[in-house]
Amino acid sequence: MEEKVVNAIQDEYPDDFSWCYGCGRLNSDGHHFRTGWDGEQTVTIFQPEEKHMALPGFVYGGIIASLIDCHGTGSAALALHRKNGHEPGEGTEPPRFVTASLNVEFLKPTPDRVPLKAVGTVQEIHPKKWKVSAEVFAEGAICARGEVVAVVMPDSFLKK
Repeated sequence: MEEKVVNAIQDEYPDDFSWCYGCGRLNSDGHHFRTGWDGEQTVTIFQPEEKHMALPGFVYGGIIASLIDCHGTGSAALALHRKNGHEPGEGTEPPRFVTASLNVEFLKPTPDRVPLKAVGTVQEIHPKKWKVSAEVFAEGAICARGEVVAVVMPDSFLKK
């Protein structure tokens, strides 16, 4: 049975903030990463395509880094949204985050054409700053791990 994320936080982002190449639902060329809750952890499922290849049989590392990046910011948004008393699917606009730092450790080559699953654990480290530890799995084996420090998107990012 294919895993999928229902009630992704990215589905709640307003149109002005839905253009990210990694997770923007309105970016027709993007990856459309979707992040949701799985108990107390977060999850994003992504199906790489042939165009995401590094060399035959393996996924390009930049895709994995992008997956961890967007999973981290989406996870932080989920956590603060929940802290504020809301869940995806309720129709309440969630907070938006940007990446302050990204660290990726590639543990083994990641096979292509199989679903990748990013699993995250979120920790608040400041009212506007969250840390997300993520692991990326392919066929049940861990291939990469990373850490994202995400900060609440500054007002300067908003259209005036």
